[in-house]
Amino acid sequence: MVGHHRAQVDADIRATDALLAPTADAPAPSAGPSEAGSWDIANLDHARVDYWTRRFQTDKRSDFVAYLQRMGRYASLISDELDERGMPQDLVYLAMIESGFNPRAYSRAKASGLWQFISATASRYGLDINRAVDERNDPVKATAAALDYLSDLHDRFGSWYLAAAAYNMGENGLTRILRAALGRTTGTDADYYAVWDRLPRETRDYVPLMVAAARIAKDPAQYGFAGIEPLQPLAYREVVARPATPLASLARKAGTTVAQLRVLNPSLKLGRTRNDESMVVRVPAPDAADGAAVGAAD
Repeated sequence: MVGHHRAQVDADIRATDALLAPTADAPAPSAGPSEAGSWDIANLDHARVDYWTRRFQTDKRSDFVAYLQRMGRYASLISDELDERGMPQDLVYLAMIESGFNPRAYSRAKASGLWQFISATASRYGLDINRAVDERNDPVKATAAALDYLSDLHDRFGSWYLAAAAYNMGENGLTRILRAALGRTTGTDADYYAVWDRLPRETRDYVPLMVAAARIAKDPAQYGFAGIEPLQPLAYREVVARPATPLASLARKAGTTVAQLRVLNPSLKLGRTRNDESMVVRVPAPDAADGAAVGAAD
């Protein structure tokens, strides 16, 4: 798994090695300051959380403004799925740091989508990738797959911080580190920082990025982000399109544009739907009745 910030994080860590070196008198992680809104993952203090909070307020401010804007489009979709599963709502900020809420985000390690799946993990969790579609870019399907994966990781490691670390670096690598450092393969959120100096460089910043993003997004005005206008949540109906339906035909039938279809269906790679089977396509609400079929020949 590779997040949206891989290249930036690697460079930032190399430039700030002093912050990465643990010291004998460094304080243990503790509960962070009171924030606007509630937390359902741990809000632990750490120097790198402070570091990324400052970066988001300064040289990465324009990036974070875009994240807050796109959050309006995708956060409710993720939140509803988290609520249905009884999972922490704060996991929405993992998607924020992975992709900046860009469903077409693509990393140099070939990870893609809101949740930055690599192809092997995507296939493992039921996402289809072929010439016509890349379901890593489908915000609904990718969210379901990512939460399946995170739930499995939490069951395995016993902590959301450790689950996030494994999501970034892989389960087997984290298992080896925990066994070598702690003599066990499960732990608490504080154990993330107990093994922090043994983690890959990118993974060391992964949870601090998530917590920094959450602190700001929970109370943007406190951090100098007042007046950000979020995008509206996606509003759509679903129709069944027959194989190889041209998007232009589908748009005409739905009373919309191809550009809008691509916003609602970022998994579509071609100017048509997949040609091997019918598929569900999202069209703007309230056009098209639920379950209506749109034919390739229309």
